[in-house]
Amino acid sequence: MDRFPDIRDFIRFGPTKSSTMFNFLFGNSKLKNALRHGAVIIDLRSPGEFDQGRIPDSINIPSDRISINLSRIKAMNVPIILTGYSDSIREARYKLESHGVKEVYSGGHWTSVLKIVRSL
Repeated sequence: MDRFPDIRDFIRFGPTKSSTMFNFLFGNSKLKNALRHGAVIIDLRSPGEFDQGRIPDSINIPSDRISINLSRIKAMNVPIILTGYSDSIREARYKLESHGVKEVYSGGHWTSVLKIVRSL
């Protein structure tokens, strides 16, 4: 963003712009809080993409492998932050929450979460 978000943008733009602004304004504090409470970062990208760049201590579970890793993820019993692509995050979050994982956060692109991790 080239300027500080204006509350009027919530009114002027559709849900995509509003959602982005909501995450910008409030999402970072939720992610920071989750990280302070031992959150695990799950990168949903392919192994090749993960090898090209990743968040230190994150784990790679490609989005098509979430279902077979449900029990492993649930057993972690910590907040989960998902990074990757929008559709993958949305689908993975739904699967995890519908199988009883209590705290699941959408982190967005891995580089956005990396900035938050570095700020702690």
